[in-house]
Amino acid sequence: MDYRLLKQEIIDHANSLGIDKIGFTTADVFTEMKNHLIRQEQLGYQSGFEEKDIEKRVDPSLIFSEPRSIIAIALAYPSRMKNPPKSVKGARRGIFARASWGTDYHTVLRDRLSKLEAFIQERVPEARFRSMVDTGELADRAVAERAGIGWSAKNCAVITPEFGSYVYLGEMITNLPFEPDEPMQDQCGSCNKCVDACPTGALVQGGQLNAQKCIAFLTQTKGFLPDEYRSKIGNRIYGCDTCQTVCPKNKGKDFHFHREMEPDGEIAKPLLEPLLMMSNREFKETFGHISGSWRGKKPIQRNAIIALAHFKEEQSLPVLIEVMNNDPRPVIRGTAAWAVGKIGGSKAKDALLEFKEKEKEGDVLQEIEKGLSFLNN
Repeated sequence: MDYRLLKQEIIDHANSLGIDKIGFTTADVFTEMKNHLIRQEQLGYQSGFEEKDIEKRVDPSLIFSEPRSIIAIALAYPSRMKNPPKSVKGARRGIFARASWGTDYHTVLRDRLSKLEAFIQERVPEARFRSMVDTGELADRAVAERAGIGWSAKNCAVITPEFGSYVYLGEMITNLPFEPDEPMQDQCGSCNKCVDACPTGALVQGGQLNAQKCIAFLTQTKGFLPDEYRSKIGNRIYGCDTCQTVCPKNKGKDFHFHREMEPDGEIAKPLLEPLLMMSNREFKETFGHISGSWRGKKPIQRNAIIALAHFKEEQSLPVLIEVMNNDPRPVIRGTAAWAVGKIGGSKAKDALLEFKEKEKEGDVLQEIEKGLSFLNN
C-alpha cells in the first residue's frame, strides 16, 4: 500500500465531503498535554465535563488497539448571523454562543467522519477506526495542534490561519501508518486581548483556563449561579464568545460553508419570556437539535431569568412573579425572586414579601432576601 498516495486521496476526498481542513499526526502519547492536564487538575481548574482518566485523554493506545496515526478534521462555522432579530424593550432576547448555532456540531462532524471512514475502508478493507468529536477521550485541541490544523492559542482555542478559531474539531484514530504533518507555530505573539477581555478572569494566563470561572461552563451548570457571576453573564443563555470576538486573528472571519450550521435567529437569539414557560416537550421540539440543549431546559431558563434582570425589564415582572410563585424547581423560583428584586418597581417588594410567607426552601428564602436587599438600598 502506498500510504503517501492514499493520504493525498483522503485529503482530496475530505474536501469533497465538506471537511474544511484535515491533518495527520502520530498516535504517540501527548506528553505536553498530559502535564498540562495534571496541572489543571491540581489547581481545580477542570470543568468536570471532561473524561476523568487523564491517561486516556493523552494515550491513544489505551482506547484503540495498536494505533498508528490520527487524522484530525476541522469544519468552519459562521461567526455572524444574517438579519439577526433585535432585542428591544418588551421583547428581550438571549443569545446562544456561536458554537451552538445550527445543527448540533457533534452530529455534523460525526457524519463527515463516518463518510471519511467509509472512503478509507473501501481502499483498505483491513483498516480500523475510532472517531470522536468533543465528547471522546482524546483532547481535540491537542490532536488538532499536533496535526497542523492550527495552533493552541492563548484563549485555549485552536486558531487556524484560514478560519480563525471558528472551527469545530474532530479526529479519527486508525491502524494505518500515515506520514504526520508538521505542527503549526504559535502566532499569538505578545497579544493578550483575550486574557484581558475575559469577563470573569477565567483565562488565568495565556493558554490556561480556570473552567470553574468560565461563563461558557457556568451557563451549563444546573444549580444557583454564584452571585459574583450573575452580573457578568449579561444576556448569554448558553456559552460565551468574548475571547473569540476580541481576537485579532478572527477579524473578518465568517464562513457559511455548511447548510446545517446556518443559524435560525429565533433559535440562536430567542425571546426570553417564552423560554420561561416552555414544557420539556416544547423545549426539545424547539432547541433539541442544537448543541446548547444538551443539559436540558433548566440551565437555559435560569440564565434567561438572569438576562431579564440584566435588562432591568420591568415588563417581564408579571412573568417572573408567576415563575417565582409556581415553578416546582427551587433554583428557578429562587433565581426569579432574585431577578424580581433586581428589576425592582412598585410591584416587586409586595410580591417578594408575599412569596416569602409561603416559601419553605432555605436556598430560595436566601434569594428572596437578596431580592429584597436590592429594593431596600
